[in-house]
Amino acid sequence: MLLVSTNYAPEHAGIGPYATQIAEHWADLGHETHVLAGMPHYPAWSLEPEYKGAFQRTEQRAGVTVHRRAHTVPPRQTAVKRALFEGSILLHGAVAPPRMPRPDAVLAQMPSLAGGVLAARLAARWKVPYVPVVQDLMGAAAAQSGISGGDKAAAIAGRAEAYALKRATLVGVIHETFVDRVVGMGVDPGKIRLVPNWSHVPVPTKPRGETRHHLGWAPGETVVLHSGNMGLKQGLEVLVGAARLDPSVRFVLMGDGSQRATLSELAADVPNLDIIPPAADGEFPDILAAADVLAVTQHAAVLDMSVPSKLTSYFQTGRPVVASVAAEGGTAQEVERSGAGVLVPPEDPEALLKAVRALAEDPDGADALGAAGPRHVAAHLSREAGLARIDALIDEALGGTRP
Repeated sequence: MLLVSTNYAPEHAGIGPYATQIAEHWADLGHETHVLAGMPHYPAWSLEPEYKGAFQRTEQRAGVTVHRRAHTVPPRQTAVKRALFEGSILLHGAVAPPRMPRPDAVLAQMPSLAGGVLAARLAARWKVPYVPVVQDLMGAAAAQSGISGGDKAAAIAGRAEAYALKRATLVGVIHETFVDRVVGMGVDPGKIRLVPNWSHVPVPTKPRGETRHHLGWAPGETVVLHSGNMGLKQGLEVLVGAARLDPSVRFVLMGDGSQRATLSELAADVPNLDIIPPAADGEFPDILAAADVLAVTQHAAVLDMSVPSKLTSYFQTGRPVVASVAAEGGTAQEVERSGAGVLVPPEDPEALLKAVRALAEDPDGADALGAAGPRHVAAHLSREAGLARIDALIDEALGGTRP
């Protein structure tokens, strides 16, 4: 099996953990498993120190052979820099494909766009099934995220996306809101399968009070935590605005990304807002669980191009979610489906703060809301169920019957 995913371990945020768990799952089943990946850089958009200067690298990780190819890593996102990033992935992967036996099938995670195009070409060369899984719609992302030069980038990305998707044996999408756009690119609706992401983090294990004490969060202090990528589409300025409105509420942004420096400057005079590095894997679920409220935010224009992977982690921890997102988008649908959170209008600091205060004033209600998250994970988003859906997708592409 070959999995093409620019993001892979040791990256611990975004879609990298899903690629890693798929590949390691296949290896555990006894399949010879190869991954064509980039150099670790996400979410900081900075190369991991041990990979600096590396042009190509082949490594063994948990029974998986990982073929890494160097690419550009733009610390700040513009349409031109993103195009160079994708182009470097495509060029290096095309001139130096992985040296491996002919696989039975090729699975790609999109984004990156270049990874999808590479996977389609490799599968065609080997004459084997090709199955992309759409995690984000990059054409729509360029148009909706506010990236500089986004309109032109959206047109180019849309063409590349259509190229990669129309050549697929089957297409997996992580959310039903993606389907119409994928069909609009010329994909036969009969080839599209829903393969939702799963919760890839363990359940919290430490007492909340112990973790809060370690982090310096006072027992009676209301803490609102956002974890994950600090990019353009997240619209994290709404949390800075909410923090300005009420100094008694602590807001914490945990993670990294292209907008971290900008957010630091914006919040320089906001003492009740902390920006902290990503947590180590072993501490991550306990830190999420120690917060009073978990925040997910998106710009108002973000509708049908992305469903944040952080939601599956949030639900696992049993804390209520406040979602500052467009009500008609896929993120809002997931929060409503879980029963574990409340929606507020995007880009509205006052509405977000009002929801946080309401939860703080009703701790029993907040706990009840948060408790719906683990139940939703157990019923629909377990790792076992998610990996089984991927296995079924590959089996069908190889000629098996549809489950």
